Amino acid sequence: MTVPEPLPDVWFTRDLPVLRAIVRLVDEPATGSAPYLGAVVPASGLPKPQVVSAAKALVDAGLVEALTNYAGEIVRFTAVSGEARRLAGLWPTPQGEWDRLLEQLQARATRALSETERTRWRALADAAAAIGPDDGALLMSALIGGYVPRAR
Repeated sequence: MTVPEPLPDVWFTRDLPVLRAIVRLVDEPATGSAPYLGAVVPASGLPKPQVVSAAKALVDAGLVEALTNYAGEIVRFTAVSGEARRLAGLWPTPQGEWDRLLEQLQARATRALSETERTRWRALADAAAAIGPDDGALLMSALIGGYVPRAR
């Protein structure tokens, strides 16, 4: 008995480019916030059959909502989820914001005008790096969500 080969990855090559095109078009007032499939095809840079397959997968995953015709073919996209906005890069992710914070701390340490200031920025950057990406992402999640711990 042979083990079947896994299916090829289509997220990065097909689905994500289509999702980014849909999110970008839904967010633009020029499309009336409900772009037609025909507008998504050139915006994604992929052939129509691939866009149709990706669109069906994105609808099935709950990332986008679409209107269909009587034959069940997608005609227009009417909404995108918050997760779709995060995956497309329109909204922040905790991991992405943590990485941006670390980059900012390093940049400020590098560009500091005095050795005292440079030492302080480096200490903060080192402390943040020591926290690690998991706890850092949890912190960023709280900040993005507006959670502020209460004083005891």
